[in-house]
Amino acid sequence: MKRYILTGTPGSGKTSIIRELKGKGYSVVEEAATDVNALEHMSGTPEPWRQADFIDKIVRLQKQRQIQASTLPDELQFYDRSPICTYALSRWLARSPSAHLLEEMHRIESENIYQRQVFFVENLGFCEPTEVRKISFEESLAFEKLHWETYNSFGYDCIRITVDSLWERVNNIIHRI
Repeated sequence: MKRYILTGTPGSGKTSIIRELKGKGYSVVEEAATDVNALEHMSGTPEPWRQADFIDKIVRLQKQRQIQASTLPDELQFYDRSPICTYALSRWLARSPSAHLLEEMHRIESENIYQRQVFFVENLGFCEPTEVRKISFEESLAFEKLHWETYNSFGYDCIRITVDSLWERVNNIIHRI
């Protein structure tokens, strides 16, 4: 099975691309961090990223979704982010990687879970904060750079998906697989 990661800064259009790929019949796995954030907000936690177990909650959901998706008959899957993104997030939050995160990083490496080519969706030139995404455009650029550096440090080849129409971005990804 080939599992491709889409990564990049918040607000770069990853989720729109994922939804379009799903509409074209591809198997996709949704981003976990946004769902963890949203669930925590609904539970009354205004800043869930400040919780000590925030990163581990994301890792658990990512692992659960990846294992569930592995039972599907599809030979090709697209992931909206990965544990490598969670590692970058841990660094962004100035936290040492948790034992749970390091264990998952070891698992995805030893089991060759993801393709070494990662689709790096470039920023759109702006970033609109939302209830879940509370980051300025300037911060998003630094976060984008951190993701690029993190993926490269783990030996992944980032394939730039440049700013273009949604249709062109999706076709660029499809053409490269």
